[in-house]
Amino acid sequence: MKYTEYRFTVAPLEPWRDILIAYLAELPFESFINTDTGFLTYIRTEEDREEQVQEIPVLSSQEEIQVSYEKIHIPDVNWNEEWEKNFSPVVIENQIYLHADFHPKREEFPYQIVIEPKMSFGTGHHETTYNMLHAMLYMDFEGKDVLDMGSGTGILGIFAKMKGANYVEAIDIDDWSYDNALENAKKNNVELEIKLGNADLLGNRSFNIILANINKNILLEDIKTYAKNLTPDGQLLVSGIYEHDFSDIIAEADKYGLKFVQKWLKNNWISILLRYDL
Repeated sequence: MKYTEYRFTVAPLEPWRDILIAYLAELPFESFINTDTGFLTYIRTEEDREEQVQEIPVLSSQEEIQVSYEKIHIPDVNWNEEWEKNFSPVVIENQIYLHADFHPKREEFPYQIVIEPKMSFGTGHHETTYNMLHAMLYMDFEGKDVLDMGSGTGILGIFAKMKGANYVEAIDIDDWSYDNALENAKKNNVELEIKLGNADLLGNRSFNIILANINKNILLEDIKTYAKNLTPDGQLLVSGIYEHDFSDIIAEADKYGLKFVQKWLKNNWISILLRYDL
């Protein structure tokens, strides 16, 4: 499988790097690696449409920032080896230790999650995944049925299982993520029901907790579906959104009886916990 690498240079870095990544994440780009001057991102060569990149508002209007990029067509490579060069362990709130097989174990942390990220999103390095895991530390998963929507590496579903969830369904639209979640569940000795698709797969299935780390547009589109598939005492934890998107998410959730409980913030990215107003 051939990939094209985009090497972006962004000045100033903050907050524009994250804003640009958020736009690109809505296209078929599959991973993002921060650099000192910007970031690298990858897309399957057959799916690369450079005109879509050039239409991103941040690129078409550069009054406040300077953005440039170069493209490199790369041959088939050993992605495990590439990730080994770039993937460092992550510690979350001195409770969760995220690492790959080639990192040493750290028994002092209560939760240790082994991740082989490949090209899938969800390693804990990005603020959205970090915020989700941080929030999950303080949620009760014991005996609960859980949905991990937009599961990526499967890391959120894996952690839910580690915290005692009864059943975890993980859904992602990307076949690479599907395969990667299968691999990571096996590495962590947890059982996930992993599916390839989108929210249309949910049917009438009910969940006590729904985890959705996606992006603003998809969240706004699917909150209605999530609300329908929550139990009466259900909780919805969402991320992939900026702090300034807070009011839009809250307003949409309110239409379906979901009320704000708590917010987690890291570098302008937020996670929001919602539940029915009983």
